[in-house]
Amino acid sequence: MVTSAKRSKTITVTVAYSVRHAKYNKYTKRRTVLHAHDERGEAGLGDTVEIVECRPLSKTKNWRLVRVLTQAPRETAGAR
Repeated sequence: MVTSAKRSKTITVTVAYSVRHAKYNKYTKRRTVLHAHDERGEAGLGDTVEIVECRPLSKTKNWRLVRVLTQAPRETAGAR
């Protein structure tokens, strides 16, 4: 899921998952934050996207946007 799309040609994607504790058998939430290259700027905040690993494009960005799976509802400018 896209958590930030403010930068030019870059989106921040958060991958959330659950991990079972070895001793207590309780599940805890974990997340991984990835920076992906979005050449055309088609992904927006809240979208579910598919990304693939690629060569390093910057210090932290080594993922590339493949496609947008589902789009989140967009807020219009005059709806305030």
